[in-house]
Amino acid sequence: MRGDSRIEIGGIARAHGIRGEVVVITHDPDSDTLGAVETIYVRGEPKKVLAARDTVRGWLVKLDGVLTRNDAEALKGAVVEVDRDLLELDEDDVLLGDLVGCKCVLPDGTAWGEIVAVEASELQDRLVIHDGDLEKMLPLVDVFVTNIDLDAGIVSVDPPDNLPTWKKS
Repeated sequence: MRGDSRIEIGGIARAHGIRGEVVVITHDPDSDTLGAVETIYVRGEPKKVLAARDTVRGWLVKLDGVLTRNDAEALKGAVVEVDRDLLELDEDDVLLGDLVGCKCVLPDGTAWGEIVAVEASELQDRLVIHDGDLEKMLPLVDVFVTNIDLDAGIVSVDPPDNLPTWKKS
């Protein structure tokens, strides 16, 4: 969420080897954040990163206090977070999680709902937008998402005419 002090960057997929290494799969496969930070948060607890290396199957990470395969297996499925201020973001970079809670407006300024989630996908990320009792899924592409003003909490959108909607359950 916008303004959180920590950002989820991935999760622990499995144990690796017998010395307590874990495999971390990052949400952004091109991210090198794990190789640059000294501390990550696993299940909300700080863990010092003793070593991290990128592989084709995810990051192999050795954490302080995780000494055995059993220790590593106990972390399977855990969310991995980092301090937001450690991320090297360009001025125009936007974290997908920061879009949640933003209001959507059409080109003419008409309200079009609120972003309640971002569905990440290998093929196409989508904004999940609630507008009253309707749910809309808008592909997160420049042609449909024309401007993002995080300070104001407003995302300008120009959706296609045939965008399907669903009744919220």
